[in-house]
Amino acid sequence: MENYSVDVYRKYLRPFLKSKLEEFRLYGYDKMTEDELWAFLKRKKWKKIEGVRVHRLVEGIMSVKVSDFMNYTTIEFMKDAKWLDSKEGQEILKELT
Repeated sequence: MENYSVDVYRKYLRPFLKSKLEEFRLYGYDKMTEDELWAFLKRKKWKKIEGVRVHRLVEGIMSVKVSDFMNYTTIEFMKDAKWLDSKEGQEILKELT
């Protein structure tokens, strides 16, 4: 079996992505985009995926919890060096020290 990138399957997975985004909107998280969800899935859920199986990709999408995505987003935001240079970042760093 050839090793394909998950990006090949994105158009087929779109209904599942939209379903997950609708679920998040029901919980009040209406700012998330399909691109953000896709990036999260690629970087976290499918980081070590071998031999792409469509049912595994669907399972990955449908198992995402709001808290998983929010934790990921927060960590990625804090990794951004520009944020640490901001006033808010400096205030938080002072509170921690």
